[in-house]
Amino acid sequence: MKILETERLGLRTITVDDAHFYFELVNDPTWLEFIGDKGIRSIDDARKAIIEGPRAMQEQRGHSLYVMERKSDGAPLGLCGLIKRDGLDDVDIGYAIRPAWFGQGYTYEAAVAVVAYARDQLRMKRLLGLTDPGNANSIRLLQKLGLEFVELRKLPPHDRPTNIYRIELQD
Repeated sequence: MKILETERLGLRTITVDDAHFYFELVNDPTWLEFIGDKGIRSIDDARKAIIEGPRAMQEQRGHSLYVMERKSDGAPLGLCGLIKRDGLDDVDIGYAIRPAWFGQGYTYEAAVAVVAYARDQLRMKRLLGLTDPGNANSIRLLQKLGLEFVELRKLPPHDRPTNIYRIELQD
């Protein structure tokens, strides 16, 4: 299901048909370094993770991580969307893109649309952004989106130190 559209991208819900793409993304060295190992070792693991993760969140909450597809050719570039995590009061914007597409503005373009969607369609009051303290690109993106640093906290399930950013969306 299509959720959002930007100049160059379509954002849609993820399906089990995206298992190969998802498997490659979550096992990319950049994902492993900055997000963490999800323990997805096969395409079947990827299908299960999609069903139990983004698909379940979409059904339960009406939002999740979305596949970023380039309009020109339908290529899946990464993920961008809204995640409600245990242990945090607010929803956060999540994103990841394959290194082949770094530096082309796709993640920022998708993230701007997701922030607007959270504010205008879902009427969220605030939005968090989480990132590894060493991920300079992600920190710059969150700041460019207008999020401000709040704190450094260890978050489950791996208790990794995580920078937490926040933006107020509604007065």
